[in-house]
Amino acid sequence: MLYSFVKIIARLALPIYCRDLAINRKELLKHKGPLLLAVNHPNSFLDAIILCTLFEGPVYSLARGDAFKRKFAAKILFLFKMFPVYRVSEGVENMEENYKTFDLCKNIFKQNGIVLIFSEGRCINEWHLRPLKKGTARLAISSWEEGIDLEVLPVAINYSSFKKFGKNIKLFFGDMITKEDIDYKDTHGNAIKQFNETLKPQLSRHVFEIKSGDKAALHKAFYVHQPLLKKVLLFIPALIGLLVHAPLYYFTKWLGDYLIKEDGHDDSKLIAFLFIFYPVFLITVSVGLYFFTQNWFSFLVLLILPFTAWAFVQLKKQLD
Repeated sequence: MLYSFVKIIARLALPIYCRDLAINRKELLKHKGPLLLAVNHPNSFLDAIILCTLFEGPVYSLARGDAFKRKFAAKILFLFKMFPVYRVSEGVENMEENYKTFDLCKNIFKQNGIVLIFSEGRCINEWHLRPLKKGTARLAISSWEEGIDLEVLPVAINYSSFKKFGKNIKLFFGDMITKEDIDYKDTHGNAIKQFNETLKPQLSRHVFEIKSGDKAALHKAFYVHQPLLKKVLLFIPALIGLLVHAPLYYFTKWLGDYLIKEDGHDDSKLIAFLFIFYPVFLITVSVGLYFFTQNWFSFLVLLILPFTAWAFVQLKKQLD
């Protein structure tokens, strides 16, 4: 229930925190399970948020195990259909939990569900495909061994920036990988190697390779032309959006940096706190205006302010 409600809000908010979203095969967003999304991992929780928001059906995500250390955090993450996956560096004693998570995933597949896994493992803010870990292959192969007719969909997600709000995103779907493509009955090591050798070209074809600081390459890959008429029509709303939302933006950015020190999560921190505080901000402003004016039109602010925020995102500087 909570997941479905938040998903609706996230879909409404998507045009505000994302200026432009290009998808190569939109019909796959309606694809049914059993389906495993094999995704690169450049931008922390935002990668999962975007895909879970876009897909028509519910998407279960695998997240780093240390995020589940605190019981309260674990309960919240489970409510949002997230399961833990532990690395060896997080303690050998936690490896048993990975088997439990994989069992949960296979039960989801048996109910024609969708699971998202980050095939690179760790998140690093870069335009580069890193070596693939074994987790995706192990989950797919063990599912096939249990007779599950699982499909694996390679997904490449690329961001114009890892710190700038209102980014341009290029999302690419590769070709489905099925059990017919892999000799999964070979030795376990060979099957995993073959799987990754099949998955890697699908991802490397669509994950952008751009050196940090190469502004020309970033411009070529991500820049979206804005017509002059659009700039003129949106200038005043965008200016209002900037002035009205700046205090909230800088407060949530400061709060995220203060509470969460870890690098590589700038976007996720900002969006998470804006998701919490922006509805409060809108309600506070609209109620305040109503008490000041005694006019029910004050509640149009609930629509007008998000529009001005969208207008500002459309016109603001696109690249770092």
